[in-house]
Amino acid sequence: MRVSQLFTKTSKTAPADEVARNAQLLIRAGFIHKEMAGVYAYMPLGLRVLENIKQIVREEMNGIGGQEVMMTALQPKDIFEKTDRWDDAKVDNWFKTKLANGTDLGLGLTHEEPIVDALAPYVNSYKDLPIFVYQIQSKFRNELRAKSGLLRGREFVMKDMYSLARSQEEHVELYERAAEAYHRVYARLGIGDITYRTAADGGIFTKRFSDEFQTLSDIGEDTIYVDEEKRLAINDEVYTDENLAKLGLDKSKLVEKKGVEVGNIFPLETKYTDALDVYYTDESGNKQQIIMGCYGIGISRLMGVVAEHFSDDKGLVWPENIAPARVYLVRIGGEAAVKHADELYGELTGRGIEVLYDDRDERPGAKFADSELMGIPYRITVSDRLLESETYEFTPRNTGETEVLTRDDLLAKLG
Repeated sequence: MRVSQLFTKTSKTAPADEVARNAQLLIRAGFIHKEMAGVYAYMPLGLRVLENIKQIVREEMNGIGGQEVMMTALQPKDIFEKTDRWDDAKVDNWFKTKLANGTDLGLGLTHEEPIVDALAPYVNSYKDLPIFVYQIQSKFRNELRAKSGLLRGREFVMKDMYSLARSQEEHVELYERAAEAYHRVYARLGIGDITYRTAADGGIFTKRFSDEFQTLSDIGEDTIYVDEEKRLAINDEVYTDENLAKLGLDKSKLVEKKGVEVGNIFPLETKYTDALDVYYTDESGNKQQIIMGCYGIGISRLMGVVAEHFSDDKGLVWPENIAPARVYLVRIGGEAAVKHADELYGELTGRGIEVLYDDRDERPGAKFADSELMGIPYRITVSDRLLESETYEFTPRNTGETEVLTRDDLLAKLG
């Protein structure tokens, strides 16, 4: 991709009403466009980052046996009435609409009911279970206060997965398998060391704890207490001596921190399968209840968290595996620099290396500033001066330390 062909441009300023650092940086770098409070469009480079995060999540969900689907955003009223969740007094952040004939519809808030309804024709026997099914799609929530950029939106991208199990023991095995997959996701995103599995309130679904995955951050809205040795935490909402004893946590070893919730998993018991009359027949021909679990990861929220965590006073600093490109190629000079930069661009892309090629007739300082704001992992500079010694400047974004390399050494660095 050539910078001269990008319709987006970088900016020195962000919208005056945008106070979240993640959104300020992403807007200034041309990654996202703010439509309204809590609603953002993803521009070409931002979409690349979002898709790279999706792919990491997708690979880990597939790795534990997840099967991907795509459910509808429009949701029928009747199945939510069966689970007593249509009433705004019970769930107050719905966006709702009507068909031309007056039929009430909900707009993609959550998908427990639609998932169970869709699986019902396929689940009859014990042989049909267990099941892991997930989707990655936009969700819509009528938040009273949309704030913090991508961390709390009215429209956002989410991965939601559901498990159906034949017994409590089987459910626990699936649940723990999903928890381990979550840890792998966060490790691959570079935030594994600051993300803790956190015991939280199970809500109306279960007497058991739910589990949040909280990334430590000064901008976090949640107060958690962390056992850094056990790598476990407990949310302030369930911070009691009784619950500490249940979790085997020692109060004297807990450290109070602020966290951003980047995922949650929780038992659903049999609430939805019972309400929608979905059961299975066991080996003896007896009808049995199906136990469910739910597993959510905010894809767009993760993009915001990573942007907050991996940034400095110059801009974004993307981890290599989710950056929109691996190399930012800068050319400075006349015909010789143009020729060599064009050749290097062709060679790198031919090797499968994603390159953002700054081929603009722009001053060097502006090109360097844009490369730093965009956070591309490596900057390579081709200039008339360097070509005299047949070398290139190689600058990792995370260190800012420039090396002068030969072509062979440069290619070896990139692998």
